[in-house]
Amino acid sequence: MSQIYHIYCDESCHLENDRQTAMVLGGVWCLRDKARSLARRLREIKAKHGLSPAFETKWTKVSPAKLAYYVDVVDFFFDDSDLRFRGLIVPDKSKLDHAQHRQTHDEWYYKMYFTMLKAILSRDERFRIFLDVKDTCGAQKVRKLHEVLCSSLYDFSAQIVQDIQLVRSHEVELLQLADLIIGAIAYVNRQEKGSEAKLALVQRIQERSGYKLTLSTLLREQKMNLFRWEGSREVLEA
Repeated sequence: MSQIYHIYCDESCHLENDRQTAMVLGGVWCLRDKARSLARRLREIKAKHGLSPAFETKWTKVSPAKLAYYVDVVDFFFDDSDLRFRGLIVPDKSKLDHAQHRQTHDEWYYKMYFTMLKAILSRDERFRIFLDVKDTCGAQKVRKLHEVLCSSLYDFSAQIVQDIQLVRSHEVELLQLADLIIGAIAYVNRQEKGSEAKLALVQRIQERSGYKLTLSTLLREQKMNLFRWEGSREVLEA
């Protein structure tokens, strides 16, 4: 019987005209049967640091006062073999030329999501994907993404990608973990330096992963798998 995996996906600066340079898409993933116990352990880390179980772990909340907590969360990710991360980095959206490739920004966005996910997806396994609710177009985005993924995998009966759901990040610990890692990757790729606490957390992730977080990793990297997308010729290499 095929195993079922959960993929908790988030994104940073995916909009076309948000005046940001780097875009990052990514997902934390694990076996479905492990998801509940992993979430419980993340809540235990909150309790250890005197935080409410309802506290939302987010990159934007990283601060000197909570740095020790966030370091513990990062260490938990790297210490637990059940957790993995896959991310796609677009270093400079200003260089995109959608007209040349006869596509809209939204169409390109779905292509990038597939490029990010295809290193995880396998015809021998089953997957459920969870996305953070961000705007009123969420339901339409989910339907389109599911359609693109199933079509790309020739999975016309949705047996591989069984479901894509919108969830609220403050209710899903593993989606919060994805937000944290994606935020760190986006921070270093934008070369931001405004927060000592965030820089310290970036350095921790770099040390634990062994990667700079700005370049592609080996395709078969299991723990922290990254792909830096530079143009259409590279999609096939992802």
